[in-house]
Amino acid sequence: MAKKTVEDIDLRGKRVLCRVDFNVPIKDGRIGDDTRIRAALDTINYILQQEGSSLVLMSHLGRPKGKVVPDQSLKPVAARLSQLLDRDVTMAPDCVGSEVEKQAKELRAGQVLLLENLRFHKEEEANDPDFAAKLAALGEVYVNDAFGSAHRAHASTEGVAHHLPGVAGYLMEKEIRFLGGVLENPEKPFVAIIGGAKVSTKIAVLESLLAKVSSFIIGGGMAYTFLKAMGHRVGASLVEEDFIDTAKDLLQKAKQGGVEVLLPVDHLVASEFSEQAKAEYISQIDIPDGKIGMDVGRQTLARYREVIAAAKTLVWNGPLGVFEFPEFAQGTLETAKAVSQCAGTTVVGGGDSVAAVTQFGLDGTISHVSTGGGASLEYLEGKDLPGILALQNK
Repeated sequence: MAKKTVEDIDLRGKRVLCRVDFNVPIKDGRIGDDTRIRAALDTINYILQQEGSSLVLMSHLGRPKGKVVPDQSLKPVAARLSQLLDRDVTMAPDCVGSEVEKQAKELRAGQVLLLENLRFHKEEEANDPDFAAKLAALGEVYVNDAFGSAHRAHASTEGVAHHLPGVAGYLMEKEIRFLGGVLENPEKPFVAIIGGAKVSTKIAVLESLLAKVSSFIIGGGMAYTFLKAMGHRVGASLVEEDFIDTAKDLLQKAKQGGVEVLLPVDHLVASEFSEQAKAEYISQIDIPDGKIGMDVGRQTLARYREVIAAAKTLVWNGPLGVFEFPEFAQGTLETAKAVSQCAGTTVVGGGDSVAAVTQFGLDGTISHVSTGGGASLEYLEGKDLPGILALQNK
């Protein structure tokens, strides 16, 4: 169901309460990466361009667990946002309370107030109704542009929408459009690349996509559970014994549904799981005893490239090897290059797969790089996300 956006509601003369995702890395008061702040600028600027409107921004930062943690204050974010907007951003002393309410109500047209870290209050994650009402009192219209938190029913992502008319910002709208398009009307061939360490964390997305995809490319640690399920030797590689039957069942369903499942046919292995470990090449499917599968081999990558190149729709979530160890990052990085050259609609989500396309400077060549790791995964699993459900339908 399409959701109303900032363009579908009259914001003129309104005080807009906007949930953003400013959960950025901060060390010693300095922001390490301001990508998430810059990602919100389109929505922020659109709101401020509406005649007579003012803006109250709210976000979480880190996991302070309901306590005030000075190192997790949003003050450095207010300073950086002021620079990016080329206008003053007032930093509130808290996110609720009489002083904050006074600051919000005194905002004039074009002025911006940033609330302090929502998670300094345990009521935020508890979706406490009274806390949500206090937040809602700071605005007249609610805009949610924090897709990365949309899978959480928190006061600022779900509770507020019970008090104010709620619409999507541009980032949220883009996520819904691309991820929704992948699920609802994918052009074929539709290829899903699913990686990561464990089958248990990805089985729901595999099962959800099974009826929609033409091909699955499976890599990462989870591939060895599938290979063992097929009767192959996997040495000392990561295997979830409890999920071998699940893997067998999925392979059987894929075969019945005419879905091609591509698994590694050769490997880079090591004698120990360590960043210092040296890569050894194994040119066959079976892995010798004592060796740990760490990345896909060149024959596997060649086959993956063929399938990726032919895709009309492609979604990628999760690395294909131990991406955090440079010796075993090649499979993930080569996959990133192949995805960037795919002429179809390409959607990348999940921390390491996003890191790979960003590291290679390829993010501009992907149709959509999702900002929400857990949220994008749950969306692809076919789950209803509370932060999206709470917004008004078109």
